[in-house]
Amino acid sequence: MENLKKYLPWTIRIIISFLFLISAVAKLYPSPYFAISTFEVKQLYPMGFSEDFAVYFSRILIGIELALGLLLLQNNFLRRIVIPATMLMLVVFTVHLTIDTLQTGGNSGNCGCFGSLLPMTPIEAIIKNIVALILLVIYLFVTPKTATEKSNIWVLGTVKFASILALFMIAPIQPKTVEVSTETAIEQPAIETQTNVSVAPIEETPTTETVTETSEIAKLVVDEPAKTKSGYTQYFSNIDQGKKILALFVPGCEHCRDVAKELTEMKAKDKNFPKIQIVFMNEEPEKIPDFFAFAGANYPYKIIEVIPFWKLLGNNKDTPGIIYLWNGNKIKEWDGINEKKFVGSELKSLLKKNYSEIKK
Repeated sequence: MENLKKYLPWTIRIIISFLFLISAVAKLYPSPYFAISTFEVKQLYPMGFSEDFAVYFSRILIGIELALGLLLLQNNFLRRIVIPATMLMLVVFTVHLTIDTLQTGGNSGNCGCFGSLLPMTPIEAIIKNIVALILLVIYLFVTPKTATEKSNIWVLGTVKFASILALFMIAPIQPKTVEVSTETAIEQPAIETQTNVSVAPIEETPTTETVTETSEIAKLVVDEPAKTKSGYTQYFSNIDQGKKILALFVPGCEHCRDVAKELTEMKAKDKNFPKIQIVFMNEEPEKIPDFFAFAGANYPYKIIEVIPFWKLLGNNKDTPGIIYLWNGNKIKEWDGINEKKFVGSELKSLLKKNYSEIKK
């Protein structure tokens, strides 16, 4: 029992410290600016944070997580400040996750606790937080209040300030501008899809039947949606003309590469396949040549920054994103790798249909 009381407090502190440190580091994976921007768009924006406030809150929050992880391993104001602050943060996170679970079910999606490094559903995160809170309560119970504790407030202030400053240094806030690259790739020759038309048959031989006025005149029936503005012409000026495929990809995303390759194979089998145009996230843009090499073809593309990219795709959506447009109208959208993922057979089926058939 004595050995348990001796080693248990430090064991608990190391475990909770590890959880907070890995949580902070994971939110910077695979690269700090990309990871933090994604955290802002997918976690903070849906909570009502403004763009201006989110860029500061995200860095401060992760900095505090990092600071608490470090401060749990020292003895200054441990019981009086560090442990209560750690418990308070866990309670706040748990309350938020509980509300999210009640609203969405909590069985899917990534809560963002460990970024994209270790995806975790809200329910899993709640369980993790409750276990951490129980361990901290046990720590307070088994550690006597008379235990020696240092009182150097400068240690707390320095670690906290340094941790927050480090986040602003490794992931500087970028200017609020949408920089669109003028770089394009030459697409392999392809025939644009022609407007679907149907012509009423004309009788070539005389008939004794009564011929009505409508049967005597061949009428051209255009079965396509009325032209509208998709909102994507700032990237591709011709995207609202006829049938187009708009793809939203990340250069280093394996799933994006697989979808691009599938689209190339579909295009090779169909001479009337819609023109493919790509918007890349400005994350590892040096991988774009390898991306096209894997896909098997080059396509016109633009590059935009991380946050504008997520907004373009949709805050609650994920890559790869595919949009089938017809005269600027969104006929079908696919995103991510789960239930809404791109399915080539669905697109192939839609391409064969007239607009009146699709609307049914």
